[in-house]
Amino acid sequence: MRIALDAMGSDDFPRPDVEGAVLAAREYGDAITLVGDEAQIAVELKKHDTGGLNLNIIHASQAVSMIDKPASVGKEKPDSSMTVGMNLVKNGEADAFVTAGNTGAALAIATLYTLKRIEGVKRPALSAIVPSIGKGVTLLDVGANADSKAEWLFQFAIMGRIFSQNALGIKNPRVGLLSNGEEEGKGNDLIREAGVLLKNANLNFIGNIEPKDLLKDQVDVVVADGFVGNIFIKSLESGTSMLTSLIRQELMFDIRSKLGALLSRPAFTRVRKQIDPFEIGGAPLLGVDGVVIIGHGRSNANAIKNAIRQARQAVSGNLIEAIRQNITQ
Repeated sequence: MRIALDAMGSDDFPRPDVEGAVLAAREYGDAITLVGDEAQIAVELKKHDTGGLNLNIIHASQAVSMIDKPASVGKEKPDSSMTVGMNLVKNGEADAFVTAGNTGAALAIATLYTLKRIEGVKRPALSAIVPSIGKGVTLLDVGANADSKAEWLFQFAIMGRIFSQNALGIKNPRVGLLSNGEEEGKGNDLIREAGVLLKNANLNFIGNIEPKDLLKDQVDVVVADGFVGNIFIKSLESGTSMLTSLIRQELMFDIRSKLGALLSRPAFTRVRKQIDPFEIGGAPLLGVDGVVIIGHGRSNANAIKNAIRQARQAVSGNLIEAIRQNITQ
């Protein structure tokens, strides 16, 4: 498999990006192209044993920063690592593109300047894989469309279901609509109208889902408009971070707590691994005509490696063609 990686994407680029690519190439055996400043990437590569690994560099003279304006960055930085990397996918020279860079810029560059939308898709959607009891839940949209229409949410459900089934391996995924109550008729006008569309489609729609149910293995795909989805995912990440900090603080409170922490360390390690977003790595930008995986800006090497894993799963699941066929149908 041929994966193009934005080596200038993470907050600490290119160190974790390059290290993650090395880990992925070693574990998966894929051909990974590092896109970005050739000199910086080469320096980082020298720090690793790359013997026998299929790694190469494609130079890009510009990099997208977190403060660049998404609406204009594609025009102002035509030789950015994002643009060059996505064009590799567009031109058939790579099977997928992975970045931990500016999410808004990635959305704009993919939609307006490189890959464009799959025919029939009204709006692309940013997805996230939310840890839950059991398998992860695909949540979309988490920020691409603050204002949405019912038809868009219907298409989000189609794309999310295909990703869950084809890339994550979940058979007949359960689809839910994020709302302020599980009863039919709850929610605002948008949710009620989208609910009617979903109810009348063959999507295994189970109805409205409250936030608490999203974490209990009661649903596999949850649909929301970008405003609500973004607030939900940020609130969840913030709450998880606060809870983790409080537990760590209290376990160091006194000798008995420290002893208990020592005895409980294996259990805490297993829990942390289940809720750590870096174990997921990233999630796809759905609706554009090519596999694009977007990770956290603060990604470490393990997160980059796992984002590459998400990309290869999407490619092996024939994600783009499956979305194209289902949207047309």
